[in-house]
This record gives sequence, C-alpha cells and structure tokens, in this order.
Amino acid sequence: MPKLLAFIVAGAAFGAFATISNSYAQTPDLPEGEARELVAGLCTACHNTNQITRSSGYSREGWRELIATMIDLSGNPDEQRQVVAYLAAHFPPNAKRSPKLADGPVKVTFKEWQVPTLGQRSRDPIEAKDGTIWWAGQWGNLIGSINPSTGEMKEYPLPDNAKPHTVTLDAKGNVWYTGNKNGTVGMLDPKTGKITEYKMPDPAAKDPHSAIFDSNGILWFTLQHSNMIGRLDPATGDIKLVTMKTPKSRPYGIKLDANGVPWVACNGSNCLVKVDPATMQLTEIKLPIPETTVRRLDIADDGIVWYVNSSQGRLGRYDPASGNIKEWPSPSGPKSHPYAIAVLDGAVWYNESGMRPDALVRFDPATETFQSWPIPSGGVHAGIIRHMRTARDGRLLIHQSSTNRIMLVTPEVPAVTR
Repeated sequence: MPKLLAFIVAGAAFGAFATISNSYAQTPDLPEGEARELVAGLCTACHNTNQITRSSGYSREGWRELIATMIDLSGNPDEQRQVVAYLAAHFPPNAKRSPKLADGPVKVTFKEWQVPTLGQRSRDPIEAKDGTIWWAGQWGNLIGSINPSTGEMKEYPLPDNAKPHTVTLDAKGNVWYTGNKNGTVGMLDPKTGKITEYKMPDPAAKDPHSAIFDSNGILWFTLQHSNMIGRLDPATGDIKLVTMKTPKSRPYGIKLDANGVPWVACNGSNCLVKVDPATMQLTEIKLPIPETTVRRLDIADDGIVWYVNSSQGRLGRYDPASGNIKEWPSPSGPKSHPYAIAVLDGAVWYNESGMRPDALVRFDPATETFQSWPIPSGGVHAGIIRHMRTARDGRLLIHQSSTNRIMLVTPEVPAVTR
C-alpha cells in the first residue's frame, strides 16, 4: 500500500477532523453540501481549495482515481464515498481551461510511474548514465529513483526541512539536490546512502532552486526569492553567490551553453541573464514586452536560447550572436502559462501549465509550426510539469507533480518532418 504524506492518516474517522472543520467551514470557494468540511480539511492539508475549483472537474470515477494519487482513503470507505460524491456533484467535468490542441504528424507515447509516497509532489526527473531515473519529492522531503526496466523504486529521506526543489547528477553518479527550505545544497551517495550538506554562506541566501553541473564539475544554481545565483565547487565545498542586477528578478531556470556558460531565466522580470563562469559577472538581456516573466529556458546546439514567456503565453527565441529576439503565441493563448522547456533533436518542447489538462507542446523551428497533446495521469488528466529534461534515445522526462507521477515521453517523428 502506498505511503501517505502529511498528518492525515488513512482510515482516520470523520470525528478526527471535527477540530479543524470550523476553520475550513468558512472557505468561500467551496459550495455548501454534505462533506464540505471534510473535503476542506483533507485537501487543504496539502494544497489550497482553488486547486479544486479551478480544475477541469471529473466524474465520480475520475475523482476517485485522482484522490488516490494524493491520499489513501481505502481504510475508510465511508469517508471516501462522501468526498468523491461531494466533488463529483459540485465539480463535474468542465472545459473552462481546456487547451487548444494543435494537430500534427508527430505521435507520442507516455510511460508513467506513480511514486510510492503520496502527496510528495514528485518533480524534476533526470536520467543517470546507467538509465536510472532520479526525482525530487519536494513536499515529501525526499529524493527517489526508478529502475525503468523493472519499475523498482526507492526513496531516500533527506535532512529536516530540506524540501528539495530539484535533483541533478555529477560525473561520479552522485545525486545532488537543492534544499529549497533549509538553505542548503545536498549530495546523496547512492552507493552508501550518505548525505552531505553544504550550507549557504550568506543568511540572505535562503532558497536554492534549480541546478546544473558544468564540464569542470562546478555546480551552478539559482536562488529564486533570494534573487541570487550560486556556484559550488564540490572539491573544496566553496560557495560563491552573486546578486541579480534587477531587484526581484527571481532567477529560476538555469542551463549551460556549449561553452559552459550559464544562462538564467528571470521569473520576476523581463530578462535573461548570462553568467561569466570565471568572474560571475552578470549580463542582462532585456526582453521586449515589459510584463514578461520567464520560468525556464534551454539552449540549442547552434547556441540559440529558447525560453518560455510564461506571463504572456508565448514561446521565445534569442540569438546571442545577433541579439535578435522573436516570439510566437502559444496555441492556447495568453493564459496558457508555458513553464518547462527542452530542446530535443532540433525541436522545442514545452508545456502549457495554465491549461487543464496540462498540454505538452512541440514547436518545429524550421516550419514555425506547433503540435500539442493532453498529458495523462493514469485515467485522468491532472497536474502540471515544472521541469523537463531530455533522455537517451530521443525521449523526454517529464512529471505530473499533483498526481505524483514521473513520465517518459517517446516521440515518433516521421522522417519527412525531421
């Protein structure tokens, strides 16, 4: 039986929630009805009720399946019945945030794994040299691994309140994570299970975020709300930090170009930032729409920087050689909130996280055409991708954090479109 995260225990009696029901009884966005307080108490242990009210809605069967990815109520079928009945009655299927899917010649298949600990918000999967897939379970305070051949999974608890935002790998096969809540970067030795922590040297550096290794073994990372970029040398443990030029620019995604130069996406300002790896001097590139915010970016083999204009619902292209910037509206429009992005075999892949279901989008730079697909989560479509990475054999690693799933996407691209 899957493990359960948070303070809710499977089979807890309805009376166990009586003490918290009053605090949720005034929840304005949940309609009156039997089990309203129970739903509020159970669900707000992990997320706001707007995750329910803004969902695409489900049938009884859909809600039952979705709930089972978050919390185990199998030990109390009466509670399960009440919760499912309430949600199905008040939040049936709707098309309020349906994506505008673009047709095309490419086919994709999704392989899914549901991780053991429910409610952990699994995210940021990455493939090791031996094919093992690692992920961060942010709310579960753990990192995990999958053997894709056997489906075997293992989870590793982290030091208190680490709340890993991402995982990445060094050349020796060690697994590194960013301690987003305790101001650390950590390393797990998979052979021994030993964890080594590196604390930030500045108390203002509170939230290590996204991270990537360069070819010299240096770990580069962002600190979103601290408005910093960091550099860690594992050989010495030395950490250097630099503050962003623009206040509240919120450095988020980070990638390296072919020369090992870090590039950073600004989630709070209309900028991309280039980092000099020797001096940590920052060069800021302003994007044309002032209201732009950028969650993530990736860099093609030809040096082109592709980015998601998250706030405007657009895909962007920046050419460092010429300084030219071009953007395209995403298929689902200005509220589609593109989030994760990866360049794979010359095509640009990203997701529309503002839609329900979340849509996986492929952009062909040669023809400037889009194609998109709804992302499944078992028998339902729920959750969003927050990061994506390429894997071997022309595949993509994604996730659905709300439903605790790690996914491997295999595109089938007709030869004429390559």
